[in-house]
Amino acid sequence: MEELLNSNLSDKAKYDYTLVRRAVDEKDERAYAEILSRYREPIYYMLLKMIKSEVDAEDLTIEAFGKAFKKLNQYEPNYAFSTWLYKIATNNCIDFIRKKKMKTFSIDAQNEGEENSSKFEPVSNTLTPEEKTIKDQKIKVMHQVVDQLKPRYKSLIQLRYFKEFSYQEISDQLDLPLGTVKAQLFRAKELLYEILKDRKHNI
Repeated sequence: MEELLNSNLSDKAKYDYTLVRRAVDEKDERAYAEILSRYREPIYYMLLKMIKSEVDAEDLTIEAFGKAFKKLNQYEPNYAFSTWLYKIATNNCIDFIRKKKMKTFSIDAQNEGEENSSKFEPVSNTLTPEEKTIKDQKIKVMHQVVDQLKPRYKSLIQLRYFKEFSYQEISDQLDLPLGTVKAQLFRAKELLYEILKDRKHNI
């Protein structure tokens, strides 16, 4: 902490750094939760300005914190933690936008190439028997992994990704505040990732 005391960081940035150290050194979940609480809305609104979609901004916010928490031990207090976090969120959003544009361009290019066709026919999604078997195996493993989560996290994952509920629908279904749903779903995805790391050879 010596470099922190001698740094030119603001009081806010210094406090952020104490949270980072608690999270990394002590595995303090309350520190992770406080970081999420302090920056979730600012990150969300920043991304919303970039992406112009509430749903995408919500998902990208969760992804940004997921990536930041995985790299938390790499943060050095040479500059404010918020700067580091915003950079991760911004880069992740730019990647998302680039991929989305590439998909749109791919579809449009195929469409323009079919000048004599009355409408664009998408590539068939029919799977070969081998591909279907692999997909079924992946789904089976995913369900097995989700079953290992605590009941509240299990319900969140099932509703969001298996039944494709919106955040608001999950909030209504489980009678939880919308903010709680988002925070717990983030934690559920983190736990899911940790479990899948040990079983990635099966997926």
